[in-house]
Amino acid sequence: MSIRLNRAQPYALGLFRFVIGFLFACHGAASLFGVLGGAMGGTLPAGSWPGWYAAVIQLVGGTLVALGLGTRVAALVSSGSMAYAYFKVHQPESLFPLQNGGEASAVFCWAFLLLVFTGSGALALDRLFSSRDDSGAESGPAREKAPAVSV
Repeated sequence: MSIRLNRAQPYALGLFRFVIGFLFACHGAASLFGVLGGAMGGTLPAGSWPGWYAAVIQLVGGTLVALGLGTRVAALVSSGSMAYAYFKVHQPESLFPLQNGGEASAVFCWAFLLLVFTGSGALALDRLFSSRDDSGAESGPAREKAPAVSV
């Protein structure tokens, strides 16, 4: 069973990356454009600190992570923005995320930090533009690698 799970690991990571990125981008779209329920019933005023900037990071970072394009950098910026949101907005209200409404910020922060270290997994656009794998080693013909895109 472990062998089968190990073979599926890049695909599970790719699915995880896509779902986390998509959900994050949805938060940004809701805040910027008022879609999907909007930000508390509307949109954020352009340039308002920190909400509008966070929403731009959510939309752009989430889209890049979902597509697997510049995953590690986009995930690092996204993780940092969620750490900032947690410690500046939620944590002063109460110590624990369940009490201060910061569960989403905490989960997104840690999920993106995980992607910084694991890379994009399978089915990422990064793999179309790079001859290197996630570890930085040149990929050779004998080296098995997850496909970039499956149709």
